[in-house]
Amino acid sequence: MKHIKNVSRRSFLKKLGISSTALVLGVQLPSMLTIPKALAGVTGPDKFSPNVYVQIGADNIVSIVVHRSEMGQGIRTSIPMIVADELGADWQQIDIIQGLGDKKYGSQNTDGSRSVRRFYQPLREAGASARMMLQQAAAEKWQVDVSETRADNNFIIHDKSGQKLSFGSLVKAASALTVPEASTLILKPSKDFKFIGKSDVALVDGKKIATGATTFGFDVELDNMRYAVIARPPVLAAKVKSFDEKAAKAVSGVIDVVQMPELEEPAVFKPLGGVAVIATNTWAAIKGREALNIQWHESEHQNYTSETYKQALAKSCDNPAKALRSKGDTSKALAEAKKVIKASYYVPELIHVPMEPPAATAHYHDGIFDIWACTQTPQSSQGTVAQITGVAAENININVTLLGGGFGRKSKPDFVAEAAILAKQLNVPVKVLWTREDEIQNGYYHAVSYQKLTAGIDNNGRISAWQHHVAEPPIGATFSKGADLIGSEADLGLIDMPFEIANVSCAAGKAPAHTRIGWMRSVTNINHAFATGSFVDELAHAKGVDSKEHLISLIGADRKIDFAEENAKYGNYGETLEKFPVDTARMKAVINKASKMADWGRKLPKGHGLGIAMHRSFVSYVACVVEVSEDSDGKIKVHDVWMAVDCGLAVNLERIRSQMEGAAIFALSLTFYSELTAKNGVIEQNNFDGYQVARFADAPMTHVEIIKSDAAPGGVGEPGVPPIAPAICNAIFDATGKRYRELPLKQYNIV
Repeated sequence: MKHIKNVSRRSFLKKLGISSTALVLGVQLPSMLTIPKALAGVTGPDKFSPNVYVQIGADNIVSIVVHRSEMGQGIRTSIPMIVADELGADWQQIDIIQGLGDKKYGSQNTDGSRSVRRFYQPLREAGASARMMLQQAAAEKWQVDVSETRADNNFIIHDKSGQKLSFGSLVKAASALTVPEASTLILKPSKDFKFIGKSDVALVDGKKIATGATTFGFDVELDNMRYAVIARPPVLAAKVKSFDEKAAKAVSGVIDVVQMPELEEPAVFKPLGGVAVIATNTWAAIKGREALNIQWHESEHQNYTSETYKQALAKSCDNPAKALRSKGDTSKALAEAKKVIKASYYVPELIHVPMEPPAATAHYHDGIFDIWACTQTPQSSQGTVAQITGVAAENININVTLLGGGFGRKSKPDFVAEAAILAKQLNVPVKVLWTREDEIQNGYYHAVSYQKLTAGIDNNGRISAWQHHVAEPPIGATFSKGADLIGSEADLGLIDMPFEIANVSCAAGKAPAHTRIGWMRSVTNINHAFATGSFVDELAHAKGVDSKEHLISLIGADRKIDFAEENAKYGNYGETLEKFPVDTARMKAVINKASKMADWGRKLPKGHGLGIAMHRSFVSYVACVVEVSEDSDGKIKVHDVWMAVDCGLAVNLERIRSQMEGAAIFALSLTFYSELTAKNGVIEQNNFDGYQVARFADAPMTHVEIIKSDAAPGGVGEPGVPPIAPAICNAIFDATGKRYRELPLKQYNIV
């Protein structure tokens, strides 16, 4: 479907067919609507209310509203899998509906690898509640004990008598029943799962995506719609001095030029300002923007230049302003060490570059906003639009399209707010499109990072001290002007270093931000894992021992680590250590699995090398081994990547493997190609010719093994990225004897 009509919440619910003849659990109705009387007992505040719609209609169709955003990770498949398994549903009779932005769904922010991790239990309970009510309704009809019934393929079955009733025939009776208390729910044992943990459930949107039959943010078309592109300031917080409106309007198809509200820092999720050109088609809008000839005032960020900034970060590491973790006496241990090893690591500024840049369409009418956007965060979009336009949040409908990639960029709704501002002012539907150049030069950036690591080796050959200093601009600067010290980013591979070392010190230096800093896939795990994973390998070679065995020995005894015992405030990705412990046994298990997959220790052809790394992030564990070779021209070929992942209970095996494969390609780009540089406050790259990503020809064979586990489900979308870069660099050292500590590896071309 390429043409989308305005759809209000009321007509959306009509589509679902909510009526007194449907069993609906967890109905998340906007306060502006009246809950049907027949459903009042089901949706009361003191009753179980899952975070998605679960509707079973008289036609026997199970409708599930997915409240998270689909960007290729398969959440529109995984959420229904969980519900359907507990419900006993027929997969062929499930209708999947994308939820509007609404706080009553719980969190809809699809980032942080949290969708399954946070909603696995509520989704199971939603399915179990519906199943138990249907079973009770059938048992009363048959006059049998409910324990004698079971649910399978949209039927309630009584095996003793051979009777069965369809879900649809039971919904009226089930609707009159009391919703079971959460404490009374009987969840299925894992041996009875038909969908969870299986590989044969096809991606529900796969065929439509492949054939172009679904809708992404760029695809939205409304009647009488206008197209807008915006000339945004080349330097953060620069303001418009002058522009040639007449020249822009002289371009055929341009109908208006609008100066956007100026940005006042902190940037948060607000638009950057600049000048919008509105036209009857995208090309006219782009050509009109080119004719604007905008002049800009200077900004306080005008002097931001990458090489100078890099030197300042290195100096800041020598004078850390914030202690992050302290165990033992690192200074004393280093002074007494037989040998001291030092290394510095650098990761440049990076950006997300999803294949689909941001796009949003807004229509303001009758005091209501209808908005369509490829957003990861419909609720933040709703809130930001409300704040900027003054329209009440309950009158802002955020429709989530499919996302052509996201990686964290589309969880910042500045582009949604831009469309809303223009639509309200112009009183017509407006689609704001970001070009690739817009995204690279005006997006949110992954923080540049400089790190200095020092380790001491004692007389017995043990690592006796570990010191890790880092300087990188914080995400907090986007939300609080002037913030210059990392906060929760320290939790991402820095203070949670898991090695069993007697003396540990981690600290951060100041790093003022000059661009909008935002989370990217794996966030600062990228920086910290690169440094830590590389440094461990350097220590192994300094000691003359096997890299894999050294990594295992550094992790030490099987134990659950509480970093609070080492004066570190650790957030554990918002989870409790009781439910998601930092478990060294699981770390060693993925290392051993990946090593076995790669046949670690085998004799390699001349010029080949193996590298290994392990990292825990988003409460999951991933180890990888990489094989590379260097040819006579000095070109590097990445042949194979072997990845072992322990993400706890694995729901959608096919998507987990796909995410790991995608993570390997994503990280390959960061390792060999991707780098942003700034000169006088302006990002110098503007498209894929300057900011390169891996191509098909670069892709290695990626082999993924998922470790079977009964632990709580962990994250999947991001944990595969961090260990790849250090494993590649370690493999290059094994093959060539050359050690590289800065990304990207520009001196190499991939074969």
